[in-house]
Amino acid sequence: MAPLSIVSSFLTFLLCISPSFSTNSEGNALHALRSRLNDATNVLQSWDPTLVNPCTWFHVTCDSNNHVIRLDLGNSNISGSLGPELGELKHLQYLELYRNDISGKIPKELGKLKSLVSMDLYDNRFEGKIPKSFSKLKSLRFLRLNNNKLTGSIPRELVSLSSLKVFDVSNNDLCGTIPVDGPFGTFSMESFENNRLNGPELKGLVPYDFGC
Repeated sequence: MAPLSIVSSFLTFLLCISPSFSTNSEGNALHALRSRLNDATNVLQSWDPTLVNPCTWFHVTCDSNNHVIRLDLGNSNISGSLGPELGELKHLQYLELYRNDISGKIPKELGKLKSLVSMDLYDNRFEGKIPKSFSKLKSLRFLRLNNNKLTGSIPRELVSLSSLKVFDVSNNDLCGTIPVDGPFGTFSMESFENNRLNGPELKGLVPYDFGC
């Protein structure tokens, strides 16, 4: 076989297997998530790590290219924590983990999910700070973190999220002031209630993180 034909055959082989590599990477990430979670009612029973393609698993939705685009585990009676492996779900658009008993810190690696449109982590027991890396989620429209145990200030970097339509951090333990630039000028005060926040930011008069 001529060298050119060998190269052509090899490139064709790579093109054929690349979706499997991608899907397997996503499957590994989801299996790592499962290992961190306590699944009292077996909602993750179909998450078989021996399958290359996680698109057949319950609560997982894929696009036509077998990329994971939705993770729907809201109100699933699961506990445990999240890990950095979630950042490997590069095509994820919807992360729905609301109304569970998940604790620990929110991984900063979620800021790598550039396609994310909706992140619902409300009604859990997350603690620590809101990751500044969320400012990289330029497609994000819905961010609900209410009813957790989050502390620190609201990252001012989030004002760059021009697509953000819904933002709720009520019922946490956040401190400092509330951003007023970008989309934050449109959010109601109910989105920030029951924290230790000192009201809207007063530029040049009060430090942004005043009270933290």
